[in-house]
Amino acid sequence: MKGLRKIAPYVAGAQPQEKNIIKINTNENAFAPSPRVIKALSDFDANNLRRYSSLTNDDLRDALAKNLGVSRDQLIIGNGSDDILALAFLSFFNSDAPILFPDVTYGFYKVWAELFRIPFTEVDLSDDFEIVTSDYIGRDNGGIVLTNPNAPTGIHKTLDEVEKIVAANQDMVVIIDEAYINFGGESALPLLKKYENIFITRTFSKDAALAGLRVGYGIGSPKLMAVLNAVKNSYNPYSVDMVAERLALAATEDVAYYAQVNHEIAETRDWFSDELRALGFDVLPSQTNFILTKPAGISAADLFAFLQSKKIYVRYFGGTTRLSDYLRISIGTQDEMAKVVQVIGDVF
Repeated sequence: MKGLRKIAPYVAGAQPQEKNIIKINTNENAFAPSPRVIKALSDFDANNLRRYSSLTNDDLRDALAKNLGVSRDQLIIGNGSDDILALAFLSFFNSDAPILFPDVTYGFYKVWAELFRIPFTEVDLSDDFEIVTSDYIGRDNGGIVLTNPNAPTGIHKTLDEVEKIVAANQDMVVIIDEAYINFGGESALPLLKKYENIFITRTFSKDAALAGLRVGYGIGSPKLMAVLNAVKNSYNPYSVDMVAERLALAATEDVAYYAQVNHEIAETRDWFSDELRALGFDVLPSQTNFILTKPAGISAADLFAFLQSKKIYVRYFGGTTRLSDYLRISIGTQDEMAKVVQVIGDVF
């Protein structure tokens, strides 16, 4: 048939339905959501569902604004950060020059660029998987997208280096995807006071343990928000449902709980990294809730298959050239990761 779109879609991590597994393949949080979230869900009055959800999500934006030290009009809420990022691609990247993003990063960037017919260039990371600042300076572009800390590498770029990129590209929007920032590293939030061209995206899926809820948000200047809201209201004004907004608000109001559990995840991550290094594995320095590792004495493909045979699910990217020797392993509970170390030890 004529006129049908042909595109290679983003491939998400597997969602196995087996019981008694260790599922550490999609960077979900190791802990349950805040008790406040659970109570908010039990208290929710289902009779309210006959009404449309909020158009502006003011309560959630006010709570986020208080936590982040920004104003309400600098925030936009969406159906997961994927929704916010797709909205940003549609809103900000409309020139003939290519947008720039790393060759090893979140795989959806390339998919959106192709879907929305945005020209793009994938910029090579260094041999040790670092984002090279100079590669994004003095180069014609229609915008820049960086995940920081990066995924799937886990490596964090310092705020000083991020600012150099933002300052050098003030005619274009620089998106900083901070999906993992609450597990480590410096946020780009301070740059919002100095530059209008920076847009930060975040999600409740990782640090707030609400991957199944699908709520994310973006932070930027009022100028960028005006463009985003115009585009959003042109195709999906009610993008966040009533239940999701209420539970995300409860999560936002329990900063102490999430600070504690995410600190535990970071500690387990560092312990697990050291255990793998002791086995001879190459482990990239991570500031996220996952690690990227190159196994020793066994191929990544074979270790992936072995772990799966033991009902341990990790992420293997297969034929992706630069990642074919690596596994990405999300950080579960301390007990889960100790079990993973034990099972990997059985290989040697």
